[in-house]
Amino acid sequence: MKLHLVDGTYELFRNYYGAPPKKAGDGREVGAALGLLRSLVAMLSQPGVTHVAYAFDHVIESFRNDLYTGYKTGEGIDPDLWNQFQLAEDLVAAAGVTVWSMIEFEADDALAAGAARWKDEKSVEQILLCSPDKDLAQMVAGDKIVEWDRRRDIILNEKGVFQKFGVTPQSIPDYLALVGDSADGYPGISGWGAKSTSGVLSKFGYLEGIPDDVRTWQIKGMGPGRAATLATNLEQHRDEAFLFRKLATLRTDVPLAEKLSDLEWRGALPQLKNLCKELGDESIPERVTKWL
Repeated sequence: MKLHLVDGTYELFRNYYGAPPKKAGDGREVGAALGLLRSLVAMLSQPGVTHVAYAFDHVIESFRNDLYTGYKTGEGIDPDLWNQFQLAEDLVAAAGVTVWSMIEFEADDALAAGAARWKDEKSVEQILLCSPDKDLAQMVAGDKIVEWDRRRDIILNEKGVFQKFGVTPQSIPDYLALVGDSADGYPGISGWGAKSTSGVLSKFGYLEGIPDDVRTWQIKGMGPGRAATLATNLEQHRDEAFLFRKLATLRTDVPLAEKLSDLEWRGALPQLKNLCKELGDESIPERVTKWL
């Protein structure tokens, strides 16, 4: 079987900025949540989609905000989008799909924990992490755990991660620590761009492995002056680099109550019809292939 673990927060944002807006009868904006539900129903109708879970950032802040004050927050989120967070979780649950609602951790942590927990199950042929998030590339393993960008229909396996970033999945947290991640709010280390970072990490693997003596680097296409600048910047900001790596490292110890069998989709719940009627779109339930 294939296990589909979906970043629900990303799906909600994607639909908010991509799906047409829609007002419910009471005046609420519900277009993003309904777009997410349509996307879910379409996925559930595909052959081979049997075991599914959606992870949501129930609140945007997490334990990482305690580690770094510049880490992303919910500040600036459009209220019309923010007000659909709980609705999106309710719709996915009513569709009969497992919901992981994150407060201390983030949605990506839940997906990582699920992948780590079930990757060695003999019955699991493949785990698809349904998100284009760079962080999740660290969880990719061969063809067993892959990232699936559903919007562009691009699947990234371990070879694909290396082709895209120039490093193995195991080095992705170190890569992000040096390059930075503007979406998560940390800047990386000055001077360390994608090309130089991949060149160094493809040779040395991790921050700890980068020698202080740049004469030993011998990175193709990198002159001694450039190497010296990078080494100096890293030395001056080494503590920040390790902090940023901690921010980029996904947690696989998120407590998930479900067994693998609990993730099997057996059909939508009757209340989905009532919810969709309340939201002004009774056409979505007509596309659901199974009901409880």
